[in-house]
Amino acid sequence: MIVSWDDAYTQSVIDLWNEEAVKDGYKELSPASFEAIFLSNPYFDRSKTFVFVVSDQVQGFACGCTGADLPLGDVAGYITCLVLSSESRSNENYRRMLDALEMSFQNAGKKQADILFFNPMLLPWYIPDTPKHEHNNAPGVPVDSRLYDFLLAEGYTERAKQCAMYLNLTGFTIPQEIRAKEDKAAAQGYKVELFDPERHFGVKEMLNGFNNLLWQKEIGQCVADSVPVVIAAYKDQVIGFAGPVIRQTNGRGYFAGIGVLPEHEGHGLGSILFFKLCEAFQAIETDYMSLYTGSTNPAIRIYEKAGFKTVKQFSVMRREFVQ
Repeated sequence: MIVSWDDAYTQSVIDLWNEEAVKDGYKELSPASFEAIFLSNPYFDRSKTFVFVVSDQVQGFACGCTGADLPLGDVAGYITCLVLSSESRSNENYRRMLDALEMSFQNAGKKQADILFFNPMLLPWYIPDTPKHEHNNAPGVPVDSRLYDFLLAEGYTERAKQCAMYLNLTGFTIPQEIRAKEDKAAAQGYKVELFDPERHFGVKEMLNGFNNLLWQKEIGQCVADSVPVVIAAYKDQVIGFAGPVIRQTNGRGYFAGIGVLPEHEGHGLGSILFFKLCEAFQAIETDYMSLYTGSTNPAIRIYEKAGFKTVKQFSVMRREFVQ
């Protein structure tokens, strides 16, 4: 039996998660973290959250969300998770849970289901072969999971693969090659440094130039709140960024993105920005960095040059509903 969410199922779902979802690398849940990730999230919706119950025992949990203010929010419902116990893990039961999610999206007027990094309900996961270093969200479906294979068989299209990358910052140094690029860029009028509101200008115009709503919101807010951001400036006008420079309580260096306006590309600024960001994290005693990027994104070469390794892959997936 599939039922809509009731708070009475909370502990049973936590137990299910800690037995099954952790096998795909997700971080364990506690009552406090379940509350923070799900119940207190402004996008949590009981009508889009389901529990699979067999003989009064919780055997499955599925959660999705919608929001008109989200990217693609006018047409898409987001699948957050779909977990089944080992004894109930069959294609039939996966399909029943998926049908419940998709029907809830269609009832809300959505035309497709998406699994992607815009989902505001963030699921932390552990980076393999580390002392429980963790990343703050999963940007899709783990490609080594049973759910991934099931969704492909159900007609979900893989729109991109996201490479999760990791670097332990112990011993990180900026190589001479990057220092030379920085000197060359400086001779052409460029500087890469922390944003200084007393000298630098043009942050809003730069962010608008990327046409990235998440960057506009997050980096814009960081600058407004005096949170450090590494920027590239041409004669003090901001034309690129990397960051922000935030050490999370778990020791991770938080990373929102990196970008250089197209008209200023070709000077090595992307590489300089990223290496300087790693250096800035080191300066505030950050233990490690993790990030994800598309497998075809040219920036992956910058990350690899800095020593990052791909440690896990996630799939961005979509199915459009038959009208």
